[in-house]
Amino acid sequence: MGQLTHAQLRRLDEHKYSCTSSSLMDPMMQKWWCWLVDQCSRTLAPNLITITGLLINIVTSLLLVYYSPDAKQEVPRWACFLCALGLFTYQSLDAIDGKQARRTGTSSPLGELFDHGCDSLSTVFVSIGVCCSVRLGTHPYWMFFQCMMAVTLFYCAHWQTYVSGTLRFGFIDVTEAQFGVMAIHIISVIFGSSFWSLKGTSVLSPVVPLIFILAPAILIAWKSPDGLYLQNPTIYLLTFGCVSARITNRLVVAHMTKSEMAYSDASLLGPGSLFLNQYFNCPIPEQILLYIVCVYVIYDLIKYCREVCLEICNHLNIMLFTIVPKCPTGTKASVEKNGSSSKYMTRSKSKVKNN
Repeated sequence: MGQLTHAQLRRLDEHKYSCTSSSLMDPMMQKWWCWLVDQCSRTLAPNLITITGLLINIVTSLLLVYYSPDAKQEVPRWACFLCALGLFTYQSLDAIDGKQARRTGTSSPLGELFDHGCDSLSTVFVSIGVCCSVRLGTHPYWMFFQCMMAVTLFYCAHWQTYVSGTLRFGFIDVTEAQFGVMAIHIISVIFGSSFWSLKGTSVLSPVVPLIFILAPAILIAWKSPDGLYLQNPTIYLLTFGCVSARITNRLVVAHMTKSEMAYSDASLLGPGSLFLNQYFNCPIPEQILLYIVCVYVIYDLIKYCREVCLEICNHLNIMLFTIVPKCPTGTKASVEKNGSSSKYMTRSKSKVKNN
């Protein structure tokens, strides 16, 4: 017995592709995609276009894996450039296969399945490739989270399609994410993959945590269907302000202790939860989640400041809010084990010598 039943194959004849998109970058890329498909021969099969793009993406991603199999070593800059170019090639070919099918009158359910099947495999290689580019293997649990999150989001997008019957692309979706990955590779080309180390002492390394704050703050406010920032400006600014204060305090500590600046921070979970809630069409009311996140980041900031202050007080043997009185240096007498002062003992010794 095959993978599909006769009933499934019969119902496949009734399937109609349905898709809606509010993507920010798709309209800007349409001119390039339309020009590119016009350069293709009408005898070129759409599925051949798809598989060609996937193979290029896989080869360029495996190139990074070759140089950094555990995602800990610094990869050559030219390899990062090829990986970015490979992803752009895959994105372009993946965008024109459907256009080629409609252009040649060869649209079929097989083409849709083949396209999404290749996308599911590409997601894995893109995730692994970007981990190698930023040396995320130095923090294996973050690497696991990033890869699993990528494949989970892809699955959930098609789960939503299964339920609603329509594949929906949001304002910030696949195209934008792919350009984001390309940008990461290009930054690795310019500055080297060590730039992305989760702990860095370079001049540019503190910029990365700032980006982790500003980018979600802008995107969440912009994309919010309920006008989250406009309806709650003070709570919104307080939330992201506390996250910024937490990161700034860590930067000050890194400066004063002459240590590395860590990029990861627990306070970033707050903005991350707001972003994911929007991605899944706000199953939790945005205003309620904003208040929860605000309480969390305030608590996290207070907890961090308290622990740092207490650790420094313990190390320096000082009090945080009180002053311990000190004896004046001129009147201090060193006391010996028998309770006599060194001054008294000196006088006693001089009397013995005179006698």
